[in-house]
Amino acid sequence: MHGLYRNGTCLGIMADSDTRLLMLIDDEPAQSRLITALAAREGWRTLVVKDSETAIATLGTREGMQCSAIILDQWVPGDEACSLIEELKARRPAMPILMLTTSASPLLAVEAMRAGATDYLIKPVSPDRLMQALRSATKIEAPKDELQPLTEKMATTLDFDSMIGNSPDFRAALAKAAKAARGHGPVLIQGESGTGKEMLLRAMHAASPRAKAPFRLINVRSIPANSIESVLFGHEPNAFPGAFDRQTGAIQNCDSGTLILDEIDRLDPKLQAKLAEVLESGIVRPIGAKHGFRVDVRMLCATNLPLDDMSDEKNNVGHFHPELLAAISPTKISLPPLRERQSDIPALARHFLARIGEQPGLRHITVSDSALALLSAFDWPGNVRQLQAVLFRAAVFCDRETLTAESFPQLSEVVGEVEDDSLNPFQDGVGVMLYTADGNLRPLEEIEADVIRLAIGHYRGRMTEVARRLGIGRSTLYRKLGDLGIGDVA
Repeated sequence: MHGLYRNGTCLGIMADSDTRLLMLIDDEPAQSRLITALAAREGWRTLVVKDSETAIATLGTREGMQCSAIILDQWVPGDEACSLIEELKARRPAMPILMLTTSASPLLAVEAMRAGATDYLIKPVSPDRLMQALRSATKIEAPKDELQPLTEKMATTLDFDSMIGNSPDFRAALAKAAKAARGHGPVLIQGESGTGKEMLLRAMHAASPRAKAPFRLINVRSIPANSIESVLFGHEPNAFPGAFDRQTGAIQNCDSGTLILDEIDRLDPKLQAKLAEVLESGIVRPIGAKHGFRVDVRMLCATNLPLDDMSDEKNNVGHFHPELLAAISPTKISLPPLRERQSDIPALARHFLARIGEQPGLRHITVSDSALALLSAFDWPGNVRQLQAVLFRAAVFCDRETLTAESFPQLSEVVGEVEDDSLNPFQDGVGVMLYTADGNLRPLEEIEADVIRLAIGHYRGRMTEVARRLGIGRSTLYRKLGDLGIGDVA
């Protein structure tokens, strides 16, 4: 490998002739070095330019013609940055452009997208987020322009009412979560990426008796492996090189409250054993400490992977500590992927468009049957998060009052032509479905089960209130819960 230098500055790593070239428009040396190093991990060579004039001039050179993507640091006022994006797009229409900024303003995101930005990254951007953005922007076979997670800028609602859907498996998961929220025991949420696990965990915390107590959410993957132990358990001064001060860990900081660990499957096996011991004993010992501290912490966890399979030591899998799995999963809830609840897509689409219309720079728009039929025909590998991102982007560029199938050209390329009548009118909307796909009434027992699930979610698991509103006794309600497979929750 050889470094590429210009005017004494290292511009990246030259690995081989087919290494992709990234242009970085940035005048901050420290940040330029960081992005250059991160991009090199994925096989990118980085060309750093410090101003817009140099960037435009460089695009016309032989080296500039080899660029596969551009990252622009929004170090100039928003209008000027957007003007630069428009100029770059005019010269290279197919070039993916990512804007890097400290602003979380949805208005700036909207203006950047309208100017031609492919994605919008908020500093400090995590390595995984940057790499995901570069991969998505330069992935030829995917409907790339519609799959960017720009909805990260939208505020997240923290209650069960915002969890839209009628499918039986989804309603059963919500009912179980709402009931579990009223307790104090650990809960494990399982489901594919984008199914809403973090949102459901936050809703559970907001509905729990510990809602006003200390709380923290940690995504294990986003924290460096050499730092996660200290973040969770804390450390004493001089416990390891660089530990100059005492640090209280998240577990101790959440005493009497709730700690959410997302992507817990990413935790190092040694730390899994240590966390299992903490949950068993109720005592946490910081790194380098001579004694531990007793804590009362409720642990809510999420994972994209099947932990039961990962902890199967008999079959030599053993990637997840069985004692930790037992400790975090007395209540286990599985969120179904969106492809298994496609009848929920119309209601979800209308819900997301209503929220998107409240963002600065956007307006309320509706969605046609042709668009809903197209959205319902896609299998959504990115699940609900991907659907929200697609709708966000379509709304940004919509100059009409209604989204149609033509508003989603990349999806149309993937799905093909879809008839409007493929959308079942009996399945559309929020509530309890009364009809089957062929238009016949569903069995009374199934409708009753859905009503009970809906009531538990609506009343946040307050079973006395659920029974009162349904006009039945608590004993009758619990008997029906047993029939539904929703057992007692700690």
